[in-house]
Amino acid sequence: MKKLVFLTLASILIGTNVIAQVSSKHFKVLALYENGGHHIEYSKRAKIWLDKLAVDSGFTIDYIQNTDKIDSAFLSNYQLFIQLDYAPYAWTAKAVTAFQNYIERGQGGWIGFHHATLLGEFDGYPMWQWFSTFMGDITFKNYIATFASGTVNVEDSGNPVMKNVPASFTIEKEEWYTYNKSPRPNVHVIASVNESTYQPQGDIKMGDHPVIWTNEHFKARNIYIFMGHSPTLFDNPVYVKIFTNAIFWAAGR
Repeated sequence: MKKLVFLTLASILIGTNVIAQVSSKHFKVLALYENGGHHIEYSKRAKIWLDKLAVDSGFTIDYIQNTDKIDSAFLSNYQLFIQLDYAPYAWTAKAVTAFQNYIERGQGGWIGFHHATLLGEFDGYPMWQWFSTFMGDITFKNYIATFASGTVNVEDSGNPVMKNVPASFTIEKEEWYTYNKSPRPNVHVIASVNESTYQPQGDIKMGDHPVIWTNEHFKARNIYIFMGHSPTLFDNPVYVKIFTNAIFWAAGR
């Protein structure tokens, strides 16, 4: 009888530990995405891929198409905020305040893609200066509207986001934004594009051109990944690996 009680108690304890381990791995993700314009096809592919990853990996993901719901209470439900091709302007005032607090206080992680560095005065909205500082004190200057392929070189192979990523890889189709200056002095650069590898070649270049970086001056785990225009990026296993690594690193898992 004592043996049976002991075994039952052990089973309960083991079961509790398993539940605790599963719970510790579970996290909630919020994805703010564009549902129109040039990036709608990327958003569609991203959602399909993210939904499958969430099911396979045991996290939950919710999607919003504008910032109307965002306030501090809303963001407190999420351990990771993904800015999926959503520009840093035309946010509500409460969303701006809540997001800044979320990043500055380290309340969760953040991954930004592509359009998140469309910094400047657009559509009658002033530039969000805090966000410019967050992205390395840059403003948008130009882009390759006709697209080009390019070779991306990893600069920090030890960064968790670069785990099992080759030292260099090719992005077949991208707009390659340029900025008023390189963000390098103000951020930690993880990867950069070699502009001499652009095909076709052109005049829209920066010289030093980071494309993946993190700003270590902010408490939140954060990473910006420039590549994020074409839906075909999800056919690139290296891009998918970087995206996957970024999710679990930024969520602290």
